[in-house]
Amino acid sequence: MIGIALNAIFIFVEIFYGFIADSSALIADAGHNATDVLSMAFAWTAMWLASKKPKGKYTYGFRRTTILVSLLNAILIFAAVIFIGFEAFEKLKDPSPVQGNTVMLVAGIGILINGGTALLFMKNQKHDLNVKGAFLHMIADALVSAGVLLAGLLIKKTGIYWIDPVVSFIIIIVIVWASWKLFVDSIDLALDAVPAGIDLEKVRSYLLSEEGVTGVHDLHIWAMSTTENALTTHLIVPERNSDEVLKTVRKQLHDKFEITHTTIQIETSFEQTSYHQDCGQHV
Repeated sequence: MIGIALNAIFIFVEIFYGFIADSSALIADAGHNATDVLSMAFAWTAMWLASKKPKGKYTYGFRRTTILVSLLNAILIFAAVIFIGFEAFEKLKDPSPVQGNTVMLVAGIGILINGGTALLFMKNQKHDLNVKGAFLHMIADALVSAGVLLAGLLIKKTGIYWIDPVVSFIIIIVIVWASWKLFVDSIDLALDAVPAGIDLEKVRSYLLSEEGVTGVHDLHIWAMSTTENALTTHLIVPERNSDEVLKTVRKQLHDKFEITHTTIQIETSFEQTSYHQDCGQHV
């Protein structure tokens, strides 16, 4: 929450001094920071909702809000890119004097605030796509501020004012490059694709290698949230004790593949009528 408050205050500082210095890069950075404040607010809200117990018709709770927010964060980043690009293009057509010292000072403050906020998200960003989105926002902001500071320095040394919008275009490339994978991963999770880091065929091979299992069908793996994975499948176990198989399989799926929620149906034989053609998975 401290990071959100600091960034919110900094937005107004950037806008104020951006107009004073007549810097499109500084104003664009303020617009980008505004999307990041919204991003962090959404991320905290989603994590809070995901912690709530299932209630009423929401039998899985609100875990998937973390996936929706990660997708929203990616969209916000691209919206910020469009805003920055528009501002930079207008300034490139009609360069005007820019106060390099003011730009450098405000951008330097931005590096400190955004870099410090990114550190708050660094620890958990590898395990939670939602947190990763907020982390990438802050890293992108720090890079933007660094670019703006560089622009201010070059303008001060050379007096070439079109450097300001050109740096903005460079920043756009950096942001898109850093955020594209987040966008793709968010789309995959929203479409219930197998989560990154889980190999569907390795899971199938493990299940078939378990003693007593002679067949696997209707195997599905998807993300319930940005931190929890689920699996449903039918196992054909003609002879071995089904309770023993379930206990072993669930433990191994959790330990080996980080699948926390499993629904497994044990069958003693496979009947063609139970097979759904649209699933297309039968072994």
